[in-house]
Amino acid sequence: MVHAFIMVRTGAGASSDARDRVADLDGVVAAHVVAGQYDVIAEVDGSQVEDVLGTVSNRIGTVAGVTETKTYISLSAA
Repeated sequence: MVHAFIMVRTGAGASSDARDRVADLDGVVAAHVVAGQYDVIAEVDGSQVEDVLGTVSNRIGTVAGVTETKTYISLSAA
C-alpha cells in the first residue's frame, strides 16, 4: 500500500468547494482545508505509486478550482 499527502492550491474562495470535491474522489481517504502555503491537504492511498499519481493527475488536478498540486509519498509504513 502506498500512502501520499497531496498539497493542493486553489483559486481565491475555492478551498472548501475544492476540498469537498477532492474528498469524494476514489483513492482519497481524507481532505482538509488548511492555512499556509497550500489550501487543501488530501491523503491518497493506492496499491502502487502509479495508482496514487494517477489519482493526482487524472482526478485531483482536474477538479474545478484546483490550480496546483504537489505530491509527497509517505516513506513510513502506517
